[in-house]
Amino acid sequence: MELRHLKYFLAVAEELNFTKASEKLFISQPPLSRQIAELEEELQAKLFIRNNKKVELTEAGKYFKEEVTALFQHLERIAVKTKKIAENVSGEFRIAYISSIYSSVISDLIKHLKAQFPYVNFKLFEVSTTKQIAALEKGKIEMGIIRSPIHSPKIKSHLWFKDGFSLVYNKNTVQIRSENEILKLKDETFVFFNKDYAPHYHEVLLELCAFYGFTPKIIHEANNINSIVQLVKNGLGISIVPSNIAKNNQDLEVGFIELKKVNLFTNVSLITSKDDYSEITQSAVEFLLSQSR
Repeated sequence: MELRHLKYFLAVAEELNFTKASEKLFISQPPLSRQIAELEEELQAKLFIRNNKKVELTEAGKYFKEEVTALFQHLERIAVKTKKIAENVSGEFRIAYISSIYSSVISDLIKHLKAQFPYVNFKLFEVSTTKQIAALEKGKIEMGIIRSPIHSPKIKSHLWFKDGFSLVYNKNTVQIRSENEILKLKDETFVFFNKDYAPHYHEVLLELCAFYGFTPKIIHEANNINSIVQLVKNGLGISIVPSNIAKNNQDLEVGFIELKKVNLFTNVSLITSKDDYSEITQSAVEFLLSQSR
């Protein structure tokens, strides 16, 4: 059974007239009749009742028409979606981000993209900076949100914003009022990012502590910024986190002091493949860059 057999059958089933159907298909009537006969023979079912006055569908023919119509409609949907995938407006778009990026911005990004590209299946992954770079190089994600630096010839980077640092502590267990009193914390226990998970960020935090005159006693480590803040809230230590987190935390038990004296920042960047010129990627980058202004 070939696709043309089904097309010929539908033409006759819709017209219920072999002459009109052959004109519609731009073929002569004898070949059309042969194609229908071949189809009936292959199905071992009579699809039409033919007489001198009219052509009618049999019960089997009515069922076959219904199913073949649905099949062609499905094929049309496949064709449309295939075209959209080829035009980069459908398919799957994978975005990775670090835990220290405020989630509402990511939610706004997905809403923005969904409105533009309703056929796209957007997927979000919370992934460390180093793993994001590797994933983007291997084509496992389309865009990443990381803390720089980036050393890869395959990746294009866009600076999103510069982020400072803030001390985070439990107000009930740590008594501190300003940045000038930070040295008092030299004997406190600290909660830091795992060195293997975010090596550059870990080094920056050690550098910050050195600037204030002490080496932190790191007792607890975590791979997620929210876990770090929760450990601090539970009284298991103090930490230093990106100021972006401090601006968006409303917990009354947790205090933040921005570290303004030290001239240290981290660059939060949007990364994409250098070979990616898709409309979706461009829209995602432009939206996020507009949010940093």
